[in-house]
Amino acid sequence: MADEDVLEQLSYSEKKVLKALNTLKTSTPENIQKEGGFDQVVEVMNAASWLQAKGLVEIREVIRKNYSLKRKDVAAKKLPERVVLEVVMQDFGGRVSLADLKASGKLKIEDIQIALGWIKRKGWGDLTKEGPDTIVIMTDKGMAALSEKGDDELTIERLATSELSEEDAPEGVLEALKQRKDFLNEKHIVIRTITLTEKGSELAARPFEMREEVAQITPELIQSGRWREVNLRKYDVKAFAPTAVGGRKHPMTILIDRVREAFLTMGFTEIRGQYVESAFWNMDVLFTAQDHPAREMQDTFYLKNPDKINLTKDRELVDIVKQVHENGWKTGSLGWRYDWKIEEAERALLRTHSTVNTARYIAENPELPFKVFSIGRIFRSEAMDSTHLPEFTQIEGIVCEEGANFNMLCGLLKEFYRRMGIPEMRIRPAYFPYTEPSLEVEILWKGQWMELGGAGIFRPEVTEPLGVKEPVLAWGLGLERLGMLLWGLDDIRDIYVSDIDWLRKAPQV
Repeated sequence: MADEDVLEQLSYSEKKVLKALNTLKTSTPENIQKEGGFDQVVEVMNAASWLQAKGLVEIREVIRKNYSLKRKDVAAKKLPERVVLEVVMQDFGGRVSLADLKASGKLKIEDIQIALGWIKRKGWGDLTKEGPDTIVIMTDKGMAALSEKGDDELTIERLATSELSEEDAPEGVLEALKQRKDFLNEKHIVIRTITLTEKGSELAARPFEMREEVAQITPELIQSGRWREVNLRKYDVKAFAPTAVGGRKHPMTILIDRVREAFLTMGFTEIRGQYVESAFWNMDVLFTAQDHPAREMQDTFYLKNPDKINLTKDRELVDIVKQVHENGWKTGSLGWRYDWKIEEAERALLRTHSTVNTARYIAENPELPFKVFSIGRIFRSEAMDSTHLPEFTQIEGIVCEEGANFNMLCGLLKEFYRRMGIPEMRIRPAYFPYTEPSLEVEILWKGQWMELGGAGIFRPEVTEPLGVKEPVLAWGLGLERLGMLLWGLDDIRDIYVSDIDWLRKAPQV
């Protein structure tokens, strides 16, 4: 198309943007608004979008991450590792047993565990065993840190007064702060720049007439006869027009339906469960000791109301599970050898896995054979990052029949992923309190192996109290991570940010 024809088909706003860019060269929409005399930035972006479709400008977008404190009082408090450092150095001379540190009352027990993790990570101290005692010893680096604030502490002070971008803080500091629970807000700011293309530069440098045009003939124009006097904009029937997009299902809904179909066609029955569970069904029935780290506040969401779930109706099973934990009951196991407490088992929580659904199913349906699965939301108190969410979807399943074995479990998992379009996966040995042997499922993602979930054969300590002596094959797989692979995403959070453009274009797989 000749340059004259292109110019003739440009709107008044498009010509204003070209004229402004002829002066500014590369600029932001806000600067173009001022230079071109636009009333609003949206007018600039509308015109620039059309110019980009015609190959006259290029719009670049850069996403900048800005961070702020979730709570302003965070800056007024010392970091837990700083408190422990000061207590150990000033009250105990740089060396103290973990028991004495807890007894000092300067920090909550759960905060001490967090603080010790950061102390080791920062190189401020070490933990050693002396007989039955765990000893905390400060290093030279820890002693030096006593009189000097770290980069993270200085960054927190700056965050108390203003937002910071990744470029405003020392490398890695904001990423480390993001790992602390309820610490930082992350905001994405889109910075746009508009640049003339070679073709656009040639047109913008040419003299052209700037006059307002009427793009829509109104009844008022016709009745008044003014339509004879105004400049009517010419229309190009070959011009770009946006694609008409109809309604469609969310990609997660489609993926859930696909997973459901895969298991149903493999002969499974779907079951459902509830979000709120007792620690008894979520942990104890699955042979997870009451002092297991997974039961700590930093891993599990415990409820305030209700804070307990009465276990009276499960009294017979409660008595058996108590014996399993304390001495192994009739399973041939020694158990965990501790005093099991029903108060801990009655605590109400948001389920941390959907294995609780299958445990309940076994208890209610001990007759063989059975093959069941569930797809449900689970909750874990985890810091969000590119591969972790505090609330996500788990694919759970069990198979129990005479002769079930580990090879059958591996074959089932490979067949499931084959049906989901994942040809390459691998199985690695793993440890879970309630399965033996145990495995982790990994698939190749962007050149690296990504863990999608765990599986194994339920231990007798789990199945025999529920009335089943045959092997029970079990697995719990992450749905969102599978979606990341199928949709080519780099960040698991992108699934739920409601990016309408991505939702319109996401593969319907």
